[in-house]
Amino acid sequence: MQTVDFFAPIVDDPRRFGEIAAANALSDVFAMGGEPLTALNIVGFPSGTLPLEVLGEILAGGQSKVQEAGAVVVGGHTVVDEEVKYGLAVTGRADPRHLLTNTGARAGERLVLTKPLGTGILATAARRREIDPAHEALMISTMSALNALAARTALAVGARAATDVTGFGLLGHASHIARGSGVTLLIDVRAVPILPGAREGWRQGIRTGGAVRNAEWLAPQVAWGTSAEEDRGLLVDPQTSGGLLVAVPPDRVAEYLARVPGAVEIGEVLPPGDHGLVLA
Repeated sequence: MQTVDFFAPIVDDPRRFGEIAAANALSDVFAMGGEPLTALNIVGFPSGTLPLEVLGEILAGGQSKVQEAGAVVVGGHTVVDEEVKYGLAVTGRADPRHLLTNTGARAGERLVLTKPLGTGILATAARRREIDPAHEALMISTMSALNALAARTALAVGARAATDVTGFGLLGHASHIARGSGVTLLIDVRAVPILPGAREGWRQGIRTGGAVRNAEWLAPQVAWGTSAEEDRGLLVDPQTSGGLLVAVPPDRVAEYLARVPGAVEIGEVLPPGDHGLVLA
């Protein structure tokens, strides 16, 4: 399996940016139940504008996450660009008999989310210098964390369906599972974990263009129920290096939650209905 992902900095610290970008790229392999093998650096860097030490820190951050994932960086490509960009092209492998896909969810399974939401709002707040330092530190730590354990445990408990939660937000990626599997996903809004400061940021008017586009695209696919506008905003918030959304067999949920720190049960898989997603 192969994947590629790169983007411009969302945090000021170059090493942490490298860690986040690498974790985000590696996540695509983990979301399919794969094992990363090799990675190629992809870099855009402004010549003569920033010191090369900044580039070194970015690459060191990425290297640390690739090593943590058990893979190796085998090269890459750098171009002169007006804006810094960094990411990875990752090659991995998986047993075709044991894959996580967005087509394998079955009615009766439970939905588990492995990281809290809110990074889109918080990253925007950070760029505006309108974020509590403690909230920013937790956001960075969350985005830097690999999804390796969450993926391996999903396979170990017999899960067949999963997706990582990134730019389309929780509901956007959940809709891919619902449509691909021919099921309805019921999400308990009150159970969804949210990063500290994200609700406050939304209430202060912090929005992202991605969230607006996500909401418009999802509108006909979701039975919104009585969910508050604030909750809807958080559920469509674009995530960077978000967690996994996993459909776990009901008799293995307790085991999964015990083995994956931070994982939370947020809903269940239902037979197909009028909408792919239902909020409760």
